[in-house]
Amino acid sequence: MFDNSSNPWDRRKFLGAVLGSSSAVFGLVAPDKVLAARLINTATNYRHADYTRYVFGVNGPLDYKSFTLDNPSRLVVDLTQTEMNRVNIPPAPAGSVVSDVRVGIRDGYNLRIVFDLKAPVNPRLILLPPGDGQGYRLVVDLPHDKATTLVARDAADPDSKPKIQTQGTFRDLVIAIDPGHGGKDPGAIGHRGTKEKHIALDIGRRLRDMVAATPGLKPVMTRDSDKFIHLRGRTAIARNAKADLFISVHSDAFRVTSARGASVFCLSQHGATSEAARWMANRENEADFVGGASISDHDQDVASVLLDLSQTKTLENSLDFGHRVLSQIGDIADLHSRRVQQAGFVVLKSPDIPSILVESAFISNPEEEKRLRTAAYQNEIARSILDGINTYYAERAPEGTRYAML
Repeated sequence: MFDNSSNPWDRRKFLGAVLGSSSAVFGLVAPDKVLAARLINTATNYRHADYTRYVFGVNGPLDYKSFTLDNPSRLVVDLTQTEMNRVNIPPAPAGSVVSDVRVGIRDGYNLRIVFDLKAPVNPRLILLPPGDGQGYRLVVDLPHDKATTLVARDAADPDSKPKIQTQGTFRDLVIAIDPGHGGKDPGAIGHRGTKEKHIALDIGRRLRDMVAATPGLKPVMTRDSDKFIHLRGRTAIARNAKADLFISVHSDAFRVTSARGASVFCLSQHGATSEAARWMANRENEADFVGGASISDHDQDVASVLLDLSQTKTLENSLDFGHRVLSQIGDIADLHSRRVQQAGFVVLKSPDIPSILVESAFISNPEEEKRLRTAAYQNEIARSILDGINTYYAERAPEGTRYAML
């Protein structure tokens, strides 16, 4: 049972006494007299190196307050006029500061969430506005080191109403295609003098034409000629175009000519961490806009949470997308690695655009160099990438896009 003496509540109004397991399925309903109650309909969690994060999806802005209790340590979050749908709250992650999560109703129509803790913490709570295809989210961070952060909150307009999507406002998904190298940077050079920059541009153009011919997709090229573009300039082009996906096209090289096969890369966790530090150091820039919200508009703690949420989701989506593309390429070519690899490529560092780098083959391998020069193989690689895009969005097409409507 809850034993919050400073916030007494009528135990008779508590549904089912106490739900003792964080893995239980909850079905809490407010009384009929409560109109327009907010509804929590999703609950996820994960353990970061420095904290455990819970994210609750809610169907509109809500009022909340939180406080901590000692002996034993607990965080209590009270949500005004809020219900909980039949949502499965995952068990606390291994090594987390959280031991259990309990949910109940107080005062007849207010939802209370209690986090049982292994040690005192200074929690951080933020209500995120809709963005990136998601609705309102209540984010609860529980640091593993109690000497961290402050409690913060994003103000939400209680009078705001969800926007109604009409057919006339459906948009195309923007696919940024980045042919590697170019201009003064030839990239790798094969034994027959084949330059990577030319192969990448040829494949990129073929992919562009295929994407343009696909209803609901719109291509954007970072370069469409033999010109040099700085690495961060490539991601800037994608961001300015409001790209939904970023695909960098290359051909691999190695000192041993026997190396062969195609590969797909995503950003490494280390690369994400270093990029987060760079973004936080340059928050005053107008371009610092991630996950549907400008981090320059918020204090350090809120901006850090917004950036981390965006990066975590983006890395997850990038790996999923990369796996789908790799699977398609594996049907038409040898694979250098059957797993999506991760590295700190600069062009993969946009914190809110799922990004992959495709190594189409080893240009340093004479057989693969010959194959890379053919229109047939270039088309096969482009088609495999497009098929990966289609299978990815078959499950993940954002609401409001023409692709989802089709």
